[in-house]
Amino acid sequence: MKKMKLSSSLMLFMAALIWGFAFAFQSQGMDYMGPMTFNGTRFLIGAFVLVPVIFIFRKPGEKKKITKEDMKVTITGGVVCGLCLFAASSLQQVGIQYTSVGKAGFLTTLYIILVPIIGIFFKKKASVMVWIGAILSVIGMYLLCVSETMSINKGDVFAFCCAIVFAFHILSVDYFSPKTNGIVLSCIQFLTSGLCAMVCAFIWEQPTLIEIINGIVPLLYVGIMSSGVAYTLQILGQKNADPTIASLIMSLESAVSVLGGWMILGQKLSPKELLGCLLMFIAVIGVQVFDAKKENKV
Repeated sequence: MKKMKLSSSLMLFMAALIWGFAFAFQSQGMDYMGPMTFNGTRFLIGAFVLVPVIFIFRKPGEKKKITKEDMKVTITGGVVCGLCLFAASSLQQVGIQYTSVGKAGFLTTLYIILVPIIGIFFKKKASVMVWIGAILSVIGMYLLCVSETMSINKGDVFAFCCAIVFAFHILSVDYFSPKTNGIVLSCIQFLTSGLCAMVCAFIWEQPTLIEIINGIVPLLYVGIMSSGVAYTLQILGQKNADPTIASLIMSLESAVSVLGGWMILGQKLSPKELLGCLLMFIAVIGVQVFDAKKENKV
């Protein structure tokens, strides 16, 4: 059980690592196409990439074991998670157009607090240590992302709504992932999200093949790594992880993105930003250590 939890934490951290380095590619993608075209294409690429993976990792005789009930749960879960992912990514993209990236990043990652709050209504209680870790992470995220005064505009409202939907996405994955094949669930999720985004793209953006070809490099990274690999790692990692602890680990994507810019691109970090990163890592590591000690006592 301990090995399973450690492996889950590592998968979730790997997802955060991939998402953290994806911000630069997402920013580049907006130079070539609209947000709905970008999101739709990236999620469809993610779904396409996972199709051969499903067959490669399928165990011998697994097809015979799949019942109609199993398929129904997997399809339902994929559609529910996909709709949440589509709504959250769309709200985030719209919000960024009207507010700063820092504020949008901070408000989006408020799902750290929202997950345990919403989880209460689904009978998922978080320990005191997890609540402390969540609050420390929010403080760290504020120090890391917000440099201006916290005035509220419509972009901030969109970003906060995005955080609410991401919280439901995390809880949906927590509910469906133990009941299904994680890779199949992820594939259906991307297909649902990609189709919804492309319908919106054809209504409001009129995408062209030239746009997609010109932006193929950021699309391939975000489609294959950020979508296909990272979101699948999230689903597989959440099979044996508490949703609140999972949200804490995944929130490290913001700290990773800033640290990556510091290490790779030579971007400077202020003492306030370094303190924010440190608080977030302390919160995540502290909760993991506490969880491990609790397991030893049981």
